[in-house]
Amino acid sequence: MSRLVRRRWLIGLVVVVAIGAAAVYVYCGAHMPAQTAHAAGAKALYQCPMHPGYTSERPGDCPICGMKLVPIKTEQKATHTPAAGNVATRGPMVAGQAAVYLSPEKQQLIGLRTGAVERVPLTKVVRAVGQIVPDETRISRVYTKVSGWVDKLYVNFTGDQVRKGQPLLSIYSPELVSTQEEYLLALRAQKRLQQSPFVEVADGGASLLAATRRRLELWDVPESEIRRIERAGQPIKTITLYAPTSGFVMEKPVLEGQKVDPATPLMVVADLGVVWLQAEFYEADVPLVKVGQQARLTVNAYPDRYWSCVIDYIYPSVDPQTRTLRARLKVANPGMVLRPGMYANVSIEKPLGYQLTVSQDAVLNSGTRQIVFLDRGDGHFEPREVTVGQRTDDRVEILSGLQAGDRIVTSGNFLVDSESRLESALEGMQPMPGMEHGAKPQSPGGPQPGAAVPHEKTKPTAPKQKSMPGMPGMPGM
Repeated sequence: MSRLVRRRWLIGLVVVVAIGAAAVYVYCGAHMPAQTAHAAGAKALYQCPMHPGYTSERPGDCPICGMKLVPIKTEQKATHTPAAGNVATRGPMVAGQAAVYLSPEKQQLIGLRTGAVERVPLTKVVRAVGQIVPDETRISRVYTKVSGWVDKLYVNFTGDQVRKGQPLLSIYSPELVSTQEEYLLALRAQKRLQQSPFVEVADGGASLLAATRRRLELWDVPESEIRRIERAGQPIKTITLYAPTSGFVMEKPVLEGQKVDPATPLMVVADLGVVWLQAEFYEADVPLVKVGQQARLTVNAYPDRYWSCVIDYIYPSVDPQTRTLRARLKVANPGMVLRPGMYANVSIEKPLGYQLTVSQDAVLNSGTRQIVFLDRGDGHFEPREVTVGQRTDDRVEILSGLQAGDRIVTSGNFLVDSESRLESALEGMQPMPGMEHGAKPQSPGGPQPGAAVPHEKTKPTAPKQKSMPGMPGMPGM
């Protein structure tokens, strides 16, 4: 009797445990999340790796290319609504792209990084390349105003450094000699006639002397030479020309004994204490370049030095071949370190104030539009088209499309872009309502004669591959 009672108690205990387990199962099933319940009840689907639009509920081969169907990995779609205050409100979708979901493992695999949209002070650095040239306002050309022959050169080679007032060359001119003789005669006559009791006669002698002296001065005979003629009492054979300014002899086309006239250039002397930089700025940087701006100049010959300069003039036209605008910068050149013909790099810093900016790498430029990927939280990323402004070395100005505080993808966005385009393409190739999985859509003209429409109930057969005969010494394929 006791054995029967124990058996009944055991059966009752088993029934109670079973009822409790059933109750727990029913309760968990009723409170299971919608996504989990849907995933549990969803059927496994298979698709072709080469033709993602073809899907089937059974494994097999693709009727189009014969490749083995692979199971579709069900992944959470990017329909999740982020927490309030996480990112900006959802914006308009970008044509040809879709929002994507990336698991933490996939984000780590592609090296995805995000950054914030910030309003920071933006400074645009405009860079250009130019060439050092002499200051045209400090160049002097030496000419003679009388015809004659070069008697002696005191500066006999190009590049020689001269000082202002230093003798350059002497010229023999018969016309100048005869004018000197006239001046000496007028000087003697003036001394005799000034003692005349007649005022008209004395004034005539003084006028003749002044006219002759004036002719020598117009021929650039210096005052020191005229006094030398007066002291000697006889004409001087040659007249000496002096350097009009200090600098370097840039050109010396004449030689000793050469016949010259007022149209013959004798020498070119340039003062290199201040030089010009002829810089070429890109056409896109023209609005940022203004007269009076400070700039910084460097040359390859002295990489550890820089010079401060100022934009002195901007030329009125753009070069039609290089599409650049030429500007002139004035540079002080102590020690004559900057030499004409040197190439130089110039940079100008243009403050743009506080602007809404993102990282340079965050913007994908397709040529017609600029795309960024907005981080909507929990692994969801949304493409967003933006309008950009000025670009600096590491930041890009955002004119529209984002707000301060938004988080965007800054690294790995190329792979996110590929995933977004692929997701958009797969959504476009989904079967239309009413079509069976695995049914190949027919052409508008209906099925071609003799063409079989694949159906998932009949296992498609892959096309047979013809074997190639083996070559000597090798097995056939």
